[in-house]
Amino acid sequence: MTSATFLLPAAARFGAQRWQQDVSRTLGRADVASVASGRRAQLARQIELPGGTWPLAALSRQVDVGDADTPDSAWLRADPAWLRPDINGVRLMAHGDTLGLTREDCDALLPALQPVFGDAGFALDAPDPARWYLRVPRASPVPEFLDPSEALGTDLADHDDDSAAARRWRALATEAQIILHNHPWNARRVAAGKTPVNALWFWGSGPLPDARVHTRSAHAQVHTDDPTLRALAASATKAAPLPQAFSAPGAAMLFDLVGDRDLRRLQTDWLQPALAALARGQLRTLHIDDEDGNVLTLRRWHRLRVWRRPRIASPAATL
Repeated sequence: MTSATFLLPAAARFGAQRWQQDVSRTLGRADVASVASGRRAQLARQIELPGGTWPLAALSRQVDVGDADTPDSAWLRADPAWLRPDINGVRLMAHGDTLGLTREDCDALLPALQPVFGDAGFALDAPDPARWYLRVPRASPVPEFLDPSEALGTDLADHDDDSAAARRWRALATEAQIILHNHPWNARRVAAGKTPVNALWFWGSGPLPDARVHTRSAHAQVHTDDPTLRALAASATKAAPLPQAFSAPGAAMLFDLVGDRDLRRLQTDWLQPALAALARGQLRTLHIDDEDGNVLTLRRWHRLRVWRRPRIASPAATL
């Protein structure tokens, strides 16, 4: 028998779109659990890292370059970002691959930034235009940085950390912002109608987990187009690109649908085929895990729960 897990975005990402009647009726018969919200918590439910650590920079570096196991070193992501000031503060508006950077952008911007971090004893490079890395001594004090997915659109003042380590990194971030703000390459990007790169976003710090301490996953295969989940999955199981739609069920499959914003397509191409497979007995269990912190579990016999009310409101009230 087989199982499938669908990862969905927060309900707000669907706007005013609503579930179709057959889907809302079936979802109303599921077991529901409330868990921690947010993308990081969602991913941590799928891939268990040793000791509750979150060394995403080292894991993605190992996938991108293969050199993250360097002794006495730890890694941070220092991803290119766009911060926008408004009347209420400063907000993270875009980061990483959403900026559409090229190798030419990296070649223009990195040489101006590398001396700043070199003077602090850190090495900055960008093996991928969307993923920039800092190599730091393993013993360096590094604060707990917020994942960009958790900070996107929020006022940065809401995440202030006044520790000594945080103040040091905030000074480095400020110096990088000044360099990027004054860099002529950013003026060219803005003139061309592109988003500027006016900051670096630090996150995912830590050394690569010891190869003798295995990460774990309940999934035999993870299907995703998200580099973060792909790096996590590579440490524990098999990773593959996300297909166009749900087809023949397999053993313990995970499908990352967090990037989908079209609720109708998500239902037509994913939920309805999976629910049909569940009804035919081809699928034993279907888990639906959303970023709002709700996990629905559906089994074939749940179709007998005819007394349960359909979930007919907006997605926010459904999951």
